[in-house]
Amino acid sequence: MLARATLLRTTGNQLATATARRTFTTTSARLSSPYHYPEGPLSNLPFNPRKKGFAIRYWGFMAVGFGLPFGVCVWQTYHPAK
Repeated sequence: MLARATLLRTTGNQLATATARRTFTTTSARLSSPYHYPEGPLSNLPFNPRKKGFAIRYWGFMAVGFGLPFGVCVWQTYHPAK
């Protein structure tokens, strides 16, 4: 606010005055638009963590994702060569 008042007072140029008075506004979300998604916590996740059994599926996925590389390494180390 102070910078705007200073700019208006110190410059006599119309272009500078018009630029200094320019304000930006925000509009409300248009939920009817197909390009706007709901906002808020948990709305940007591709899964629902509040469903029953989510913890079992989550930790199962993490166990497979962590254990699979080690299992592949052990299999490649100990399988018989052809």
